[in-house]
Amino acid sequence: MSSEHRFCNSVGVYVGKQLGSYGFGHGHPFGPDRLAAFCDAFNAAGLNMKTRLMAAVQGNAEDVLRFHTSNYVELVHARSQTGEGLLDAGDTPAFAGMFEASLWVTGSVLDAVARLVAGDLTRAMVPIAGLHHARRDGASGFCVFNDCGIAIETLRQVHGLRRVAYVDIDAHHGDGVYYAFAEDPELAIVDFHEDGRYLYPGTGDAKEVGIGPARGTKLNVPLPPYANDELFFELWPAAERFLDDFAPEFILLQCGADALSGDPLTHLQLTPAVHQQVAASLCRIADRHANGRLLAMGGGGYDREYTSRAWVEVVRSLVQTTNDRRPLPRS
Repeated sequence: MSSEHRFCNSVGVYVGKQLGSYGFGHGHPFGPDRLAAFCDAFNAAGLNMKTRLMAAVQGNAEDVLRFHTSNYVELVHARSQTGEGLLDAGDTPAFAGMFEASLWVTGSVLDAVARLVAGDLTRAMVPIAGLHHARRDGASGFCVFNDCGIAIETLRQVHGLRRVAYVDIDAHHGDGVYYAFAEDPELAIVDFHEDGRYLYPGTGDAKEVGIGPARGTKLNVPLPPYANDELFFELWPAAERFLDDFAPEFILLQCGADALSGDPLTHLQLTPAVHQQVAASLCRIADRHANGRLLAMGGGGYDREYTSRAWVEVVRSLVQTTNDRRPLPRS
């Protein structure tokens, strides 16, 4: 029995077509074609033969209400029926079926969370997820429901885990997560992003380290425009030490690919090597502290080819580190 066959069921990748229904129309940076582009690259790399392919799962309003206010959830439901209007100042337009499409994202993320906690999976990837800008009471930056925040609340309220680490390498600061948990000492945040003086949402200064009892549990790392892999990898070891010291029970990775050179909305110049090495590093930390439990969520990325390449490298690392994790039984 080969190691690939032995461990393929330990890494779940959610590729159900319903995930692709979350998008703001063809031609929009966050269009519904992002999932298909990833799946083509994923299959071409042969990773469909090395992972467990998971169908999308639709969540429900009860899931969403662990993080979002009831007034906001009702607004999304109403705007979804008409497909008209905006949910924020202009970045997040309503579309018909938006409520249901958003529930496919949150449901898939929470299904992955449950399977990881139960030990049915060791690692998982949900490519259309990581909607980290949505606030508890509103949408922002293409993000309707904040599946990252919903996952954190679900880990606490449903699964009884407390010490969770949230790592975000999207070019945009994960403001919806940071400010929702800025006073929570049991959520460690590591967020590498383009400096907010040059890029939406304009937040994530290095001085934002948590508030009150949570001070020192958040690590914001703003990168200058045109930062490359060399600078990223100079800074990453401090993040590894930070996470090892925190010793999380579960790791969430928002692996947005809009920090790659060539992305049309940002200025950073990273390559998919960052995604590969960050994912591998976090898997090793998860093995030390969290029984291997790591969930990757795709996040942003608006050049289809580059985004797909980065996400493929994340999955490749999930598979390789899982293969390396345990020796094969003797035949």
